[in-house]
Amino acid sequence: MLTGRVNAPEISTEHGWLNTDRDWSIKDFRGKMVLLDFWTFGCINCQHIVPDLKQLEEEYAGSLVVIGIHSAKFDAEKQSETIKQAIQKFGVEHPVVNDADFKIWNQYGVRAWPTVVLIDPNGKVIGQHAGEGVYETVQPYIDKMEKEFADVLNREPLNFLMEPREASVLSFPSKLINDREGNVYLSDSGYNRILKLNQEGQVLEVIGSGNRGFDDGSYAEAGFYEPHGLALHENILYVADAKNNAIRKVDLETKQVTTVAGTGELSYYFFEDSIGVGVNPNSPWDLLMIDNDMYIANAGNHQILRMDLNTETVYRFAGSGREALTDGSLLEAAFNQPSGLASNGNVLYVADAEASAIRTVNTKSGMVLTPLGKGLFDFGDVDGHVDDALLQHCIGVEVIDNNVYIADTYNGKIKVLDMELHRVRTLTEGLSEPNDVLFLNGQLWVTSTNSHQLFKVDPGTGEKQEVTIFFK
Repeated sequence: MLTGRVNAPEISTEHGWLNTDRDWSIKDFRGKMVLLDFWTFGCINCQHIVPDLKQLEEEYAGSLVVIGIHSAKFDAEKQSETIKQAIQKFGVEHPVVNDADFKIWNQYGVRAWPTVVLIDPNGKVIGQHAGEGVYETVQPYIDKMEKEFADVLNREPLNFLMEPREASVLSFPSKLINDREGNVYLSDSGYNRILKLNQEGQVLEVIGSGNRGFDDGSYAEAGFYEPHGLALHENILYVADAKNNAIRKVDLETKQVTTVAGTGELSYYFFEDSIGVGVNPNSPWDLLMIDNDMYIANAGNHQILRMDLNTETVYRFAGSGREALTDGSLLEAAFNQPSGLASNGNVLYVADAEASAIRTVNTKSGMVLTPLGKGLFDFGDVDGHVDDALLQHCIGVEVIDNNVYIADTYNGKIKVLDMELHRVRTLTEGLSEPNDVLFLNGQLWVTSTNSHQLFKVDPGTGEKQEVTIFFK
């Protein structure tokens, strides 16, 4: 029989609750099975278990309550407003408590993101599980508990009164790319679509139905799930369909969307696994063309992948699969949720988000180096020499000559790394989680993701001007 021995510690903090109209306590959930989800919103593994939590909520509606415990890694993740944006971005449908000072985390003895804790209807802790694979691990226990506690279970659904999101023209705009005519393709990730814009911000075409899905077909039929990185090759637009773990192919002439890599499932490769054979992407976050290869920032498995455009087969390229800041040869090196790509000749620049670092990969010599960044828990907002400078969860990168323009995402800034002087400076600030930087016609185009805006930034002065998006 499933019997918990320890009373579940209380779950309120002075930082308050989100996605609900009131505070809650463990006592409020007597008669319910409770699953606590300890997460931090920048963590890709935490994002990976969102579908598992949704599936459990649907299968055990009424008898199971899921509560998010947001115990932040980064300073920017401690703010209730940014947590609220993440809740809306990821479609979280349960209450979340802001555990900014790790009070609840410590009381439950949690040590890693994500961790779930299962509590029985009498308020006793059954056990905890760290990492992914939450559904397969937890569901048998919930199923058994539902039977064993059938006489005390309260199956009346609770109404948490989630806070609605205000409508906007864009929804969490993400990555950008331009074509030869100067038009811009923009991943409108929150609306699960790609927009083709002219220089004035007019929407010329919409790729995707706007419905979350994994459907091929015409622009109006195709379904995406949080698309991010984009790359153009002749008349083909490739899309990093992040939450579908897939690379999608958009034929700009026939206006058809197909899937060229990925099955929708999460795939993992470590050390010597699957070298020289086709692999599947895992939360691909950005794409970049160099010659006849397309490089993929494979955020979910902390690697860089390479697609051979002749065969459209995806191969491992760089990264052992471990999450660490390790330089060296391609397969010895380790990355930390790589999320942005740019290039200067045969050198690939990587925004290595969780280490708040800029990495370089020489595609000819096969060496990985770190011109800026120190480690997984070394972050901040410091300009100056690279030995002292700090970023905070950078996601986008662009290279112009010796200058590396960085979307310093959690600092809300665009910063410039001068590769000759080895110095970092702030170009512009006041953005809301900028996700990408694109140099086009003498201007930097920047997505301000959490404010649902697109800006042009003068690379000399840092002055920014909003691009107003409008439909024909």
